Amino acid sequence: MDTTPYTTSTAFLEALTETGVDYVFANLGSDHPGIVEAYAHARAAGDAHRFPRMIICPHESVAFSAAQGYAQLTGRPQAVIVHVECGTQNIGGMLHNAAKGRTPVLVFAGASPYTQYGEHTGSRNEFIQWIQDVHDQRGIVRGYTKYDNEIRTGANVKQLVHRAMQIATSQPAGPVYLVGAREVMEQHLDPAHTDDPRYHLQRTTPIAPAALDPHTTDTIARALTQADNPLIVTSYLGRDPRAVTQLKRLAESVAAPVLESVPMRLNFPADHPLHAGYQWNTQEPNPVLARADAILAVDTDVPWIPQSNPPRPDARIFVIDTDPLKEQMPLWHVPAETFARADARTALDQLSTHITDTAMADPATVDARRTRLAAEHDENRQAVTAREQPAADTITPQSLVAQLRDLLADLDDDTVVLTEAISNYHTVNEHLRATRPGSLIGSGGGSLGWHAGAAIGAKLAHPHTLVVSLVGDGSYLFGVPSSAQWTARRYNTPTLTVIFDNRGWKSPKLSTLGVHPDGAAATHDDFQTGFDPEADLPGIAAAAGGAWARTIDHPDQVAGTLKEAVDAVRAGQSAVVSAHVPKA
Repeated sequence: MDTTPYTTSTAFLEALTETGVDYVFANLGSDHPGIVEAYAHARAAGDAHRFPRMIICPHESVAFSAAQGYAQLTGRPQAVIVHVECGTQNIGGMLHNAAKGRTPVLVFAGASPYTQYGEHTGSRNEFIQWIQDVHDQRGIVRGYTKYDNEIRTGANVKQLVHRAMQIATSQPAGPVYLVGAREVMEQHLDPAHTDDPRYHLQRTTPIAPAALDPHTTDTIARALTQADNPLIVTSYLGRDPRAVTQLKRLAESVAAPVLESVPMRLNFPADHPLHAGYQWNTQEPNPVLARADAILAVDTDVPWIPQSNPPRPDARIFVIDTDPLKEQMPLWHVPAETFARADARTALDQLSTHITDTAMADPATVDARRTRLAAEHDENRQAVTAREQPAADTITPQSLVAQLRDLLADLDDDTVVLTEAISNYHTVNEHLRATRPGSLIGSGGGSLGWHAGAAIGAKLAHPHTLVVSLVGDGSYLFGVPSSAQWTARRYNTPTLTVIFDNRGWKSPKLSTLGVHPDGAAATHDDFQTGFDPEADLPGIAAAAGGAWARTIDHPDQVAGTLKEAVDAVRAGQSAVVSAHVPKA
């Protein structure tokens, strides 16, 4: 006779498996005995694969970013378990990244028990359970999640999980949050009831991709084909690697250049003749934007900065996005004549097909523009290459990225690069010259430290892929490297981290100069952004995770060090290289 208890925790974990969760990234606390017991019973019964594999992370931000990294590479949301409201607050920055980056992640947090005299199994028996009882735990995350709910009974726990996952994965995707008190998670259930498909299985599928209506399709297609200087601007279209192919098809059909504005993905191959470059916090007019008379802004939150580099006033502007109104951004404005809520891959396919089927574009005009743009692309590429030449005695970010690019090009691995270089975002994109969809990924948001856990998630998603993180020294420290490197060692997920170590926060300095170029801080070089005395950044990884660790400060050390570091990773050991670039 099977005496294994079947509880809400059991059903919850089963539901995660049913919805495609492979890993639960967990930071366990006093609110999780039911989940701990469910896993222990499954292992004792030789049935461990019944539930997702649990990955223990000593810090919640590492757990969440690991789940996000896995989802970014696979498209499949993973689960995070955190400790009541304290653990919930520790994921705050990473939750922001998933929300802004439109990445599906399911978070489960316990809640303080709601009984105190032993009325139910799980009743309060530790002092902390009074201290962690707050008025609105779910309210902590409500500004960032697509859905939040409380598990009040085990009878419908699977329904809640399946509904949460459907909402998380439907576009625009994003994180969801569930809470459950100990008494509820300990509740004994009838397995036959929770397995009834009426209670959950109908809710597993995301909503179908949205398409353009025929009138909008024709309007945008005519605007692009009739323009003298059409332009496509995008930031995160590459979240769906298949959309990159459709973007190439559309751009080529009308010879429209593609500008990547604040890209958090590879959206368009860097070597394509129609690639018009990148822009981040560009403080001067962008010539590509300045001459465009028809602009298609597709999957972009910040197509330009209105104060410094807006398009020409008479440009016709069209917006296509799964979130075209940016409803979670209180202040946002693009002067478009059309806003369309549509899936980028679907919409771009519609536009290309319509242009081709109707022979709408003039071949001579398209050919002439294509020739001109290819020449501009070559000229720009030559200028970028010239900036890669190593300095006599200083490691420049440009030469560092170029030498890493050349090394990776010689490898057989399908390398994935995670970029969190902040003040060197532009440098990484410009000099890495990524061409393969899915090979370059950013956090999607503005909270630093994402790379540390995301690298673990990426490696779990693709165990045989070389994962490389390019980060600033500030980003590295925000990533809780001691926790991340320990986790990577325990679960055998070795990756390479290359730090642009300018011994300070360069971005706050640049922000101050942008507002007060001749102010007191600039006059006295007083920005409060230096990291002196210098920390041994690779040493943290060596101590916590047994990583291969090296700090370099001369150009002659770059090539050999990067080669040794990659060899170490391919042999199964994480590696961290801190390269001294010019000080912030």
